Amino acid sequence: MNSNEYITSGILELYIAGALSEKENEAVFAMMQMHPEVMQEVFSIETAIVQLTAATAHKDTSDVYEAIKKELNLSDRDEEKDVKVIPIQERNPIFLYLGWVASIVLAIGLIYSVLKTDGLQSEIEVVKSEREALKEQIYKANSDLTAATELLSVLRTKDIISVPLGGQAVSPTSYAKVYWDKNTNSVYLDLQGLPEPPEGKVYQVWSLTLNPLTPTSLGVIEEFSTDKDKVFDLKNTNESQAFGITLEPEGGSESPTMEQLYTLGVVASNP
Repeated sequence: MNSNEYITSGILELYIAGALSEKENEAVFAMMQMHPEVMQEVFSIETAIVQLTAATAHKDTSDVYEAIKKELNLSDRDEEKDVKVIPIQERNPIFLYLGWVASIVLAIGLIYSVLKTDGLQSEIEVVKSEREALKEQIYKANSDLTAATELLSVLRTKDIISVPLGGQAVSPTSYAKVYWDKNTNSVYLDLQGLPEPPEGKVYQVWSLTLNPLTPTSLGVIEEFSTDKDKVFDLKNTNESQAFGITLEPEGGSESPTMEQLYTLGVVASNP
């Protein structure tokens, strides 16, 4: 159906009156967006209804009557004379009511159209937001799976050195494990056995040589609280004989606080 046939079909009048279904209202709105002449016809119908409403409203004609009387030089006595007057039939009030009904129907139709359009737009935005969130979740899941696969591949390498770290005096129940890949100068830390650090504190990892005892910081674990798996990787270019983990102020310390030594483990062999 072309735009002219659509205009003459009578559906626009029903649209303005709010007599269409939700699906039909959406179809009319779409036609208005695609065809300016359909939009113009809707405006024309609305204007005609407003004009009809104004034409059927009661008006105070006393001022007009006084002006006419003055123009004709009628006196109060003249009014009392027996003047033959042609009676004017009183306007049927049904037209007044129809005018107001048309105005109300028009207003309801317009409000419904606006609310429906806004609601449809809101639903579209919600769907877009949910779709983006789902894409992000899928991307994160794929990234986590890739990282886990890579980590398993590293840990299963025959040259990896596994170093268990036992709890110390400040926290006897703590434990951790270090996986040291000397080929890549990397250490992988499984810190699942450490408690949540207090506010303002972080865990710091140390590479140790034992004779003489020389600690070298490998870095601090700033993401401990937010990391779900509690697995971290750091670089280690040292000839480590042991590894230790201490609790330090945020930002780390230049040397380990031995009173806050949580875990310690000695490398079994140093090939």
